[in-house]
Amino acid sequence: MLNMDYEILIGGSRLGLLTSVTVRKSVETLCDTATIVVPATYLGRTLNIEQYLNEGDTIDISLGYNGNLQTEFQGYINSIKTDDNSLTIECEDALWLFRREVSNKEYKNITVKSLMQRIVQQVNGSFTVKCDYDFTYDKFVCKDATAYDVLKKIQDETKANIYFSGTTLHIHPQYSEITNPQPVKYDFAVNIEKSDLKYKRADERRYFIEVEGIQPDGKRITVTAGKQGGDKRSIKVYGVTDQASLLRRAQEELATIVYTGFEGSFTGWLVPYCEPAYRIELNDQDYPDKQGQYYVIATETTFSSAGGVRRITIGKKIG
Repeated sequence: MLNMDYEILIGGSRLGLLTSVTVRKSVETLCDTATIVVPATYLGRTLNIEQYLNEGDTIDISLGYNGNLQTEFQGYINSIKTDDNSLTIECEDALWLFRREVSNKEYKNITVKSLMQRIVQQVNGSFTVKCDYDFTYDKFVCKDATAYDVLKKIQDETKANIYFSGTTLHIHPQYSEITNPQPVKYDFAVNIEKSDLKYKRADERRYFIEVEGIQPDGKRITVTAGKQGGDKRSIKVYGVTDQASLLRRAQEELATIVYTGFEGSFTGWLVPYCEPAYRIELNDQDYPDKQGQYYVIATETTFSSAGGVRRITIGKKIG
């Protein structure tokens, strides 16, 4: 028999009572978050837990069964909210440390990697940058901006996968970084509770991508990828007129949406463990020809007295 189990440490102290916890992770949203809900009263007594909590306190969340726990989240308290019946603790991963201002400066002809190496040194010298995203800005201006603002601009314009792992800031082309050597296996008849996955062929996905690089002086250059007549996606990138960088951006956008395979999400349990940047294998005994491996772009893990489940959102087929 599997008994649900958890350990939540706040500033190193164990949380004894829990109503629910939800952990949301994605390679597309910069910040992983956790929401912890605890009761405000117990056995008729007001607990006043909030007096022991502070913004910036460290958070470690581990979940599992029968004492076999897996670390699901590490980060910091972002806010604390109370109502008549519960206390809600909102948490962010290491991005919380990046919500501080950086120096006003204009960078010229700088790669994403070089830019972020300079930014993280202003935030926390213990952070390192792992970046293989080959993208160059003609000019990048930091004015009254936080380190978070810089990261947000880069992700909005490049759609790079940006996320934290411990004290490492990862910046990679979409789907290029796979963090588990062997795929996690899911079977529609075994360990998938429910699914909204849809299967489509590549020829059913017709897209035309247009990327326009714009400089403050009005200089523009446009590149395209895909098939004329398909659904059009227009992307504007400021501070970049390097044609190779813009074409790479267009091709990466196209590659994420044109493929033969499943799209959407499905729900499993806490085991097997899965997180964004993992490779999973989907098996359908009724349709073996649809078997394939996919890149995980997001997970949402929920744990409460009702049970523990993990909703997994996949990106394109990668094998």
